[in-house]
Formats: sequence, C-alpha cells, structure tokens
Amino acid sequence: MGAADAPRLPLHALHAALQAAIVAALGSEHAGADPLLRPPKSRAHHYQANAALGLAKRLGRPPREVADAIVERLGNADGLVAEAQVAGPGFIELRVSDEALAAAATAALAGARLGVPPAAEPEIVVVDYSSPNVAKEMHVGHLRSTIVGDALARALEFAGHTVVRQNHLGDWGTQFGMLVQHMADSGQSGVTDFSALGSLYRDAKARFDADPAFADAARRRVVALQSGDPETVALWRGLVDVSVAHIGEAYAALGVTLTDGDIKGESFYNDRLASTVAALLDAGVAIEAGGAVIIRSERFTGPDGAPAALMIRKSDGGYGYGVTDLAALRHRVADLGVDRLLYVTDARQAQHFAMVFDAAERAGWLEHVRAEHVPFGAVLGPDGKPFKTRDGGTVALGDLLEEAVARGRTVVDAKSPDLPEDERAAIARAVGIGAVKYADLAGSRQRDYAFSFERMLALQGNTAPYMQYACVRAARVAVRAGETSAAVTVVGAEAERTLILTALEFADVIAEMTERSEPHLLCTYLFELAGVYSRFYETCPVIKAEGDVRTSRLALCDLTARTLRTGLDLLGIDVPEQM
Repeated sequence: MGAADAPRLPLHALHAALQAAIVAALGSEHAGADPLLRPPKSRAHHYQANAALGLAKRLGRPPREVADAIVERLGNADGLVAEAQVAGPGFIELRVSDEALAAAATAALAGARLGVPPAAEPEIVVVDYSSPNVAKEMHVGHLRSTIVGDALARALEFAGHTVVRQNHLGDWGTQFGMLVQHMADSGQSGVTDFSALGSLYRDAKARFDADPAFADAARRRVVALQSGDPETVALWRGLVDVSVAHIGEAYAALGVTLTDGDIKGESFYNDRLASTVAALLDAGVAIEAGGAVIIRSERFTGPDGAPAALMIRKSDGGYGYGVTDLAALRHRVADLGVDRLLYVTDARQAQHFAMVFDAAERAGWLEHVRAEHVPFGAVLGPDGKPFKTRDGGTVALGDLLEEAVARGRTVVDAKSPDLPEDERAAIARAVGIGAVKYADLAGSRQRDYAFSFERMLALQGNTAPYMQYACVRAARVAVRAGETSAAVTVVGAEAERTLILTALEFADVIAEMTERSEPHLLCTYLFELAGVYSRFYETCPVIKAEGDVRTSRLALCDLTARTLRTGLDLLGIDVPEQM
C-alpha cells in the first residue's frame, strides 16, 4: 500500500476535517492552522481540539464563540464525527463514529503495515552502534548500544527510511602494535580462536606494562601497521578475523541485525585521516598548537577554564580518535549521501560528540544533515553500582546471555511443562533474550537501570514475558474459534472503541519513536495496548458471541495480536507461537 492509498486513521482524518472547518468558519487566512488535536484525559470522548483558544486571542473574539463556529462548520465530517461539543473555555470534544472506527480497523488489517503509512519524506539514516573493540571480549558494557541501536535501525526501516548500519569497531591503535610485536617475538603466526586471543592479550599487556623496551617496540610496530608493512598487516588481519567471528556469535545469540558487512572499523578511515586534518586546517576550524593540531571548542571549557580542545593530530604525528570520528562523519555525508546521523553511545561521550558535530558544522560538512548523539545510561547491579561479577570483574556478554536463556527455561518449564523439549528450548531462548532486551528498552535510554533477572522475567508488569504472552493469547483466539476474520463490521461496546483507537495509535507512536530515538515510547504503547485488550476480552465475549459481532471481535483480536507482534519485532524481540 503506497502513501497515497494508505488508510486514513481517525486522528489524521479528524485533523484534516478540523482544518477545513477552521477555514470555513474563520476565513482562508487560517488555512493550515493546527487544530491542536489531542487524545483526551478520559475516554468520555475520543479526541480534544484546543485550537479555538489561540485563534480567538488573535481574532479578539470569545473562545467559545470561535469553537462553536468551528463545530458548526465541522458537522459530521462525512460520517467521521458522531458527536462534537464545546466544553470549558473553548475546548472541542469529539467522538468518532462507530462506522469510521470499523472502517479504519478493517483498513489497518488489510495491509502488512497495520495502517502505518511510509514516511512522507524518507531519509538515508546512518545508525552507528555497538562498536566493540577487537581482541577484547564483548561484555555488559556493549549491551545497551547494541540493543538500543538495533531497535532504532529496525523501526526506522519499518517507517520507510533507508538505514545504513555502521559498526565502528575499535581495530586500530597501540594495542595492536603490542599484540603483533608479542606474536613476532614469540614466533606466533596467528591465533586460532578467541580464547587463544584472550591469552595473547593478557601476556602482551603484562609485557607492555613491565618492559619499557617492549613498549617502545610495540609503538614502532604501530607505525609499521599504519605504514602498511605486509608482515604486520597480515598478523593484524588474523587478530581482526578471530575477533569478528567472536562478535558475530554474540550478535547471533542476542538476535540483532548487524552483519559483517556493516563493519566500518577505525582502520577503514586510516587513509582518510591526513586529508581530513588538511581540510580542517584549510577551513580554519583546526589550528596548530605546540606541534599538535587541535580544535578549540566554542562551547566547552576545561578544568582550567580554557576552551576544551579536540585532539586531531598529536605532536608525534599520531592521530587522536576525534579525527577518526570526523573522517567517518565526512565519509558518511560525502560518500553515502546521508540525511541523518545517529551515534548510539554511552552518555559519558556526550561532550566529545558535541565537539565533533560542532567542528563538522563549522567546516561546512553538515549542511542539510542532522547529526545526533543518542546517549544512554549505565547498566547497574542490584546494589546500584556498575554491574560486575561477584569477584568484581566485567560481566561477559556471552555468559550473561547464557544465563538469560537458562532462566527463561525455568519460566517455560513452570508454565508449559507438557510441551515437547525442542519447543520449550526455543521458547526459553525467546523469553530469556527477550527479557534482557525489553528491560533495556522499556525505560528511557538516558537513565541508568538496575539489571535484575527476577524483575525482567516476571510474568506480570511491563516485561517481555508478559508482552509475549499477551501477544500469544490474542493470536490463539482464532485457533480456539476455528476461524479468522479480517473485517470489523460491528462496533457497539466502549471497550471495542477504546481498543480500536489504541491500536490505531501505532502509526503515531512509530513516528514519534523514530524522530526522538526513544524506543521506550514503543514499549509503553505496547504495554498499554495489551492492557486495553485484556479489558476488552474480559467485557466483550468473543468465542461465545454470534454472527457479525463474533467475526468483528475476532478481527479485533487479530489486529491486537499483529500490532503487538510487529511492535515487539521492531524492538528485536521474538514472539513464540505458544507459551
């Protein structure tokens, strides 16, 4: 279904009808006026339009008089409006007709997009996320960037944008000189697996810290790597390949959409660093200071009160990671032709990215491009401190996900002990991994959150298991009924109206989530929809209903199940066929 023939949802249709009524009542000079249409605080009516107050002030007329004139011209809006009345100082309260609700629900069911129109102005969006370091095990610190970034990438694609995933691996720098030099000294031609790489890293780091001569040799090896020395590059490439395989295993376990083709590590930009520095100097954005090249911030100051500086090139000729980020930004804008850039990283990097974006803006690289930092808080333990193992070490991501699946299995075995073993294993993975993801996404990404398996695996409340079960329950009504329906023809109960209105808010939630880069908005909406559906199912018999009432309610169950499943999929959460 294209944008032109997408179903007109009640909110959008009302918006257009009110704009027409405002022009008819007040004159063409008010064409395009925002009706200020809002959901109500209660369901006594369906929507509330607040435009009359502002219009009255500009016209010098009483607000209720203006509101009455708009309502009179609105009429029933070709069968859309069942009731319109003026309340308070000039609020217009509206109820949508049952016929319009039924038609909108049926139209949403008719397409795979559930009434969500493609973006009116589709963009090319880079989402930079995950970005682990080569030669180091992925740990809990990589969890949020990977989960939040993947949810945003999925939702932006669903909304109709072209998404370019970028995994900015840390695959360059001093640590690789250290590793390669240790391999060369010990006669190693490579490593076979990630366990061996971990041992290599520990041994090389111990030498680097204890032996100044080795540290100097490691630094010279970095220069050889940057210069393209064949032996050094071959050893480095082997380290990267082993790490990428390890990272891919973590992504597969987590169920994210990043692939090897999305990798653009720091090494990719090595050949672009010198030209980036030159361009920044030519634009007058960067300056030379004490043999180094820096960019002085116009917004931030250091502890001494002097302008904070973004290191571009060090006095020894080495490059700061600020210039790597600027080279990446320049490549994405100039070569990929992006309209929007999202960098999903720890909130502690906020100043760094603000300085990078300011420098790019001053260099003229962000014309007509939005560059946004998407910060997130920390993952805390039950004690409110950074999440660590019992012995104080970093929590390995692989270990965390294995435990999540094991705990998911406990939930499944208790709830569905009679299912075949292979089904219970699959459900346990969906529940366990889904619980970890949903707990991360359900709150504002900017806040810290405490990691608790007990809380995230609860079958009640705003958790993945509850949402998954709600979706399965709604979908299995058709199985119990022995039939399906794709048409809503009868709407008579208030619970039916509320369910339709809530389900049809999906399009606006997706639009707001992708614009604000806030996945928790979708979680909150899905939880509300599940609650509204539960109240509908309690008060409106489905299986025992008859005729058109039965088929209409079956269609509403299907609309709910499909909306929940689609929303959870956009969050990267699998829904099993049964629970």
